[in-house]
Amino acid sequence: MVISRGILKASPDALAAMKIRGEGTKTFSPGEQRLLDHWLTIQGINLVRQANSIRSFQKGEFGTGPYAPSEAHLDAVNQFIDRFRNKAKEQARWVEAASAIARKEPNSQRLQVLLQRKHKVSLRVLYVEGIWDFYFDLFSQRLSSFGERLRSVDRIAANCYEDVYLALGTARPTPSLLPFSYAQSGFSPLTIRRGVPMAKLRYHPNLFPLIMLPQHRLDNVWALSSVLHEVSHNLQADLGLWEEMPKRIYQRMVTEGRFLPATAQVWARWHKEIMADMFALLLGGPGALESLMDVVGLPAATTTRFVPLAVHPTPYLRVLINTVLMRRMGLETLANDLERVWKRLYPNVTTETIPAQILERFNPAAELVVDTMVFQPYPQFGNKTMAQLIPFGASQMAMIEYASECLGAGKDPGTVPPRFMIGAARLALDRRLASPQNITDNFYRILGRR
Repeated sequence: MVISRGILKASPDALAAMKIRGEGTKTFSPGEQRLLDHWLTIQGINLVRQANSIRSFQKGEFGTGPYAPSEAHLDAVNQFIDRFRNKAKEQARWVEAASAIARKEPNSQRLQVLLQRKHKVSLRVLYVEGIWDFYFDLFSQRLSSFGERLRSVDRIAANCYEDVYLALGTARPTPSLLPFSYAQSGFSPLTIRRGVPMAKLRYHPNLFPLIMLPQHRLDNVWALSSVLHEVSHNLQADLGLWEEMPKRIYQRMVTEGRFLPATAQVWARWHKEIMADMFALLLGGPGALESLMDVVGLPAATTTRFVPLAVHPTPYLRVLINTVLMRRMGLETLANDLERVWKRLYPNVTTETIPAQILERFNPAAELVVDTMVFQPYPQFGNKTMAQLIPFGASQMAMIEYASECLGAGKDPGTVPPRFMIGAARLALDRRLASPQNITDNFYRILGRR
């Protein structure tokens, strides 16, 4: 500061510092004022346009053929995003208003209000954009070379739902939002059930079942029995069996089987994975078990390792649980053959790797659990058993064999249910009815264009 004729005046350096701090707005030059005015105007424009860019997805945007997302899926996503988008657009107007006020009088307080609103609203718009981006990527895969393959998986999943809900014999309609598949990197397929919070949705509940598939599984169609397993998890949840099943298992094991409570707790903890295996075996036939053996057939240290609090059964035991059901399905010879092959791969399973209370009474425990899941009636099944709901026997096996011949010859098997096509592909490969690539091509051509 300097004193001239008794008046305190700011030096040029002090004036510059005041401007930087947002003080002394009257010191702006016309050029500075114009630049600030332009910048303030653009802040509101940018955010309003950014919020408006989070638009609804349009019918036909991701194709119009059989591979495109259904209208029901698009509508559900649009309604979901609208809840956040409208709020973001409204908040973007707050920035526009703050910008207009700051342009009239660009003092420090009003500029700070604009900056704070801009930051807050920008984060909100990015939040909604993240949800929009997830669904855009999900639906855009239907425009890629994955479209036909993912449509084929959708058809299989839909067929599982349709056949199960039709067999209920009640007024309970099939859910309108059926499982939706998409490709992603990774080793194993997985599913996210309806209503489960998702990180990619900012932990909002998932709208419809999602089935994620590694590309290598899509290349090996005979390995897609995992789709039946993942679909089955969603059937369990949608039918309302998550809570009742572990209670039933525990009760029967303790009272009828006279098993120790600790042992019954282990089997009850395994209920979700065992039941998904049971569903898959009935929905797709023995190819489901052969595909499971592909997945869990690893070195003994991994396959026979018992993990006390795991939700998956010990892999070695998991295969043997499935052979229990196969015998009751009338496939005893094949079940015995598969079991002998499996035990030859793992000949030295002892109580050093699997606790004695699990291993030594495994057979009666597995039989009781399979009976509880598959051969006991439940209100959720329309007071039927799972075996009655999804019958599998000689006639279903004959359809799979016929479909395998059609796949080998490149012919459409017609009315054979899509869920049998995975087992048919496995059988066609086992019998060398065509090359692996021809089986794959025929599989997708038949299912993807139905």
